[in-house]
Amino acid sequence: MRSSNWKTGVTVGFEDEALERLSGMIESCRRAVVFTGAGISTESGIPDFRSPGGIWTKYQPIEFQDFLASADMRRESWRRKFATESVVGEAEPNRGHRAVAKLVARGVVTAVVTQNIDGLHQKSGVPDSAVIELHGNATYAGCLDCGARHELAPIRAAFKIDETLPVCDHCGGTVKTATISFGQSMPEAEMSRAEQVTLACDLFIAVGSSLVVFPAAGFPVMAKRNGAKLVIVNRDPTDLDSMADLVLNRDIGPTLGEIAGVN
Repeated sequence: MRSSNWKTGVTVGFEDEALERLSGMIESCRRAVVFTGAGISTESGIPDFRSPGGIWTKYQPIEFQDFLASADMRRESWRRKFATESVVGEAEPNRGHRAVAKLVARGVVTAVVTQNIDGLHQKSGVPDSAVIELHGNATYAGCLDCGARHELAPIRAAFKIDETLPVCDHCGGTVKTATISFGQSMPEAEMSRAEQVTLACDLFIAVGSSLVVFPAAGFPVMAKRNGAKLVIVNRDPTDLDSMADLVLNRDIGPTLGEIAGVN
């Protein structure tokens, strides 16, 4: 017989042994962290950058220094942004996102550390304060000089007229999508927060990440070495599987949805 756990709202008594183990680990933990990569969003129709159909199969990445040095490279960057933004803009959270949001709402998961730039965790109901975006966010832009936030709609409207490059109306600085480009430094505040929550957790669940992009992929290792249980949920094997306490190589939405009781 299945019953709902008072702490998590998770239905226990799974016939699947792996789900039973994951459910038990979630029920018994004090502070869990979920770490997500592109795999959780592919079920929302957003291709992995590296997979066939992903942006890196169509375009050579623009290095951050080239973006800064060349107006032509900045224009090309914005052309690409507006040519591909509908994929992210029209995407909706899937069952995996909703499952994570439910675990956050129940106080089981204290933070979501993500490599994704699509904003789908927030769209699924996870508070901004609980999401740590290591690679930035593609749904808005920011000034590289003063840090002011800029919405995309007016930038898009001006650019479509004559490819006018956006300039910060606060300080006159260079405006760029709020994502981390190749060659750009990782955000110090977010990296520091991610380290803090990783070292404070007793269960670290890596979801939909190939775990090959560093330094972000170092957080599961950090958690495990600090004594936390490590779970990896990913459709394909990863290089860190041998380190994990539990590995589930299966689709993410159905797996997390079953665990959290989300359809």
